[in-house]
Amino acid sequence: MSDVEDKLSYFQAITGVEDVDLCTEILSAHGWDLELAIRTFTSSSNPINNNTPATTVTETSNDAIERVGRSETVNNVEPGLIWKIITLPITIISGSLGLVSSAIGLGFWIAGGVLSYSLGVLGFGGPGRTGESSSAAASEAVKFISMFEREYGDRHPNFVPESFMDALQRSRREFKLMFVYLHSPDHPDTPLFCGESLCSEVLSGFINENFVAWGGSIRTTEGFKMSNSLKASRFPFCAVVMAATNQRIALLQQVEEPKSPEEMLTLLQRVLEESSTVLVAARLEAEERLNNIRLREEQDAAYQAALEADQARERERKEEEERLAREAAEAERKQKEEEEARVKAAREAAEREAALAKLREEKGLSLGPEPDKGPDVTQVLVRLPNGDRKGRRFNCTATIQSLYDFVDSSSSLEIGNYTLATNFPRVLYGPDKLSLTLKETGLHPQVSLFVELNS
Repeated sequence: MSDVEDKLSYFQAITGVEDVDLCTEILSAHGWDLELAIRTFTSSSNPINNNTPATTVTETSNDAIERVGRSETVNNVEPGLIWKIITLPITIISGSLGLVSSAIGLGFWIAGGVLSYSLGVLGFGGPGRTGESSSAAASEAVKFISMFEREYGDRHPNFVPESFMDALQRSRREFKLMFVYLHSPDHPDTPLFCGESLCSEVLSGFINENFVAWGGSIRTTEGFKMSNSLKASRFPFCAVVMAATNQRIALLQQVEEPKSPEEMLTLLQRVLEESSTVLVAARLEAEERLNNIRLREEQDAAYQAALEADQARERERKEEEERLAREAAEAERKQKEEEEARVKAAREAAEREAALAKLREEKGLSLGPEPDKGPDVTQVLVRLPNGDRKGRRFNCTATIQSLYDFVDSSSSLEIGNYTLATNFPRVLYGPDKLSLTLKETGLHPQVSLFVELNS
């Protein structure tokens, strides 16, 4: 026996897997490292008694209510890897989808149901899903697309260059089902299926229009995980899945072994038709959520606008009150200043009047008593601007200043704001003549003067 045959026989003996092709694929994916392949197998295995009835669980897209019951026993299934390497709970989800999965391959699928797996156990999307592992998975997806195009050309399903979990989230966002293709590069049927079916214009166009397509090689880490989780036993392998609740995927349809483009198109159309109600309901629910969010945002915006308008009016009211208060204070201040100015002016006027009265009194007293008529006495008559006449006798030795003191003390004229003058001849008796006597100026024995106001 060759070394390859020895490893194959030993792996079958340890695992109980009778499918030689599947064992070859597993060992090949592990680089024919027998110990690593067995360790991977045994660490993830969970033997299930073939005679144990499967549990049926009803899940809706909106709640976590589960209806548990009994279904018919799955018959004609050989125990082996399909049952052992999947450590997650296997449930049959029925009810809302109303899909009929084909009894292809191991006769595993029950009519009217879909398969759901926990993604967290597989390492997809759980708490341990790091950005580094997601980036590595995306890199694997990019390499797979590049390899596929090198071998089969540019016309093919538009596989997204993302990890499986990112592609699943994309399908959820776009309200589409997810088309999964697991590529087995060494399988003899792979080239024919890829070249004639998967890359046919009609099938690839239908997939691109209605599905989010993801592909991966079973020789890569993520491709191998998905082949285990989807129980891929024969190749070529395709599946249609959709995101379910609690980080689960719902397997709606699987296709094992080569199919013609027409057969594939028929299967995909049926799945799409039967799941349309779920997708439409999900889209409507999302749109309703979005509309509710928009409505709340609009209400919040309207409330905020109303609040800002109220605040603006309140600010304007306060500013108006402050302005009126400032104007009132300014008016009060001005009124107070004007009142103070009036009081001050009145006081100053009174003081000036008192000083003027005192000055007039002093000027009147400085004239002394009026002399009696005589040869040395001059008769003086003064005409005021208002037509009044003031007369008095003065000694001929009295000065012109005495005449001004007389006018100041006996009239209301502003002191110093006028000049005494004679008409014929016209003579002004200004400041330069104040010290001259009446006799010296030729005003003796009598004179008639008039008051000329200074301009």
